[in-house]
Amino acid sequence: MSETPSLHFSIEAGVATIRFNRPQVFNSVNKDVALALQQHLRECQQNPEVRAVLLTGTGKAFCAGQDLAEITGPDSPEVAEIVEKHYNPIVELIRALDKPVVAAVNGVAAGAGANLALACDVVVAKESASFIQAFSKIGLIPDSGGTYFLPRLIGMQRASALMLTGDKVSATEAVQMGMIYKAFSDEVFDSEVAKLVQKLAAMPTKGLAYTKQLLNGTFGNNLTQQLRAEADYQLRAGSTTDYKEGVSAFLEKRQPTFTGQ
Repeated sequence: MSETPSLHFSIEAGVATIRFNRPQVFNSVNKDVALALQQHLRECQQNPEVRAVLLTGTGKAFCAGQDLAEITGPDSPEVAEIVEKHYNPIVELIRALDKPVVAAVNGVAAGAGANLALACDVVVAKESASFIQAFSKIGLIPDSGGTYFLPRLIGMQRASALMLTGDKVSATEAVQMGMIYKAFSDEVFDSEVAKLVQKLAAMPTKGLAYTKQLLNGTFGNNLTQQLRAEADYQLRAGSTTDYKEGVSAFLEKRQPTFTGQ
């Protein structure tokens, strides 16, 4: 386990867990947290032992977004500089990562914290958690990919309303509108998250990566382009060891053992 005061990182049974650990400030992000998160995402990409990534928080919050104390002093960096150097690289690393990234939203996810969660491949939350596009409340615009992901997830009208008003969305409402995948009761949240990430870590990692890459490109392609991309990635998937194992297991009526190769 890699322990820093503000971000915990560990790898166990194929799952890399990255945990925000500033509960006293609702896991808000400062420079140290942002740069450490970038580094750990790079480690996840490079380490073949990692087959799924879990992003979550300690305490009552998932992540409250930017630590405003960092940008209000006399020598503080501009907000735009922080977005460019801290948040944009994180979002791009999550989307480029050749392994599934699960956001387990254990509490409030606000501002950039909400949008970092929405950048992940699968988002689940405690029923007591909530999502807030809080930027308008301090005169800023939604960043960290919010204006990209949210309209694609829930439609332009709802995304516009939530971003303009800054209204809070409960986890249950987020499921209903298609913002996130599932909400679990607080009592079973940890066990359900563990089952989910362990399931993904045991699946054909390259096939999942190819699926993720296809989804990354789908909104920029027309139908013909997407069909060609599917054919290309299917060729790659069919050349993997896991594909051969999956077919063999099906024919032999047994559970497959995938290695991620």
